[in-house]
Amino acid sequence: MLSSIGVPGLILILIIALVIFGPSKLPEIGKAFGSSLKEFKKATGDIMSDEDKDQNKNKNQ
Repeated sequence: MLSSIGVPGLILILIIALVIFGPSKLPEIGKAFGSSLKEFKKATGDIMSDEDKDQNKNKNQ
């Protein structure tokens, strides 16, 4: 999804965010977005590892 936006699109999004939120809020928003993304990746990884364990358990039976 992110690869289809491209560099010009990312720059445009950054400029719009700068206008809407102002320069003082951007680091805070970036930090919140980064931590949310980290939690999402962790949860996705946990689900995938649980799924792999279930598949291995079924193969051994």
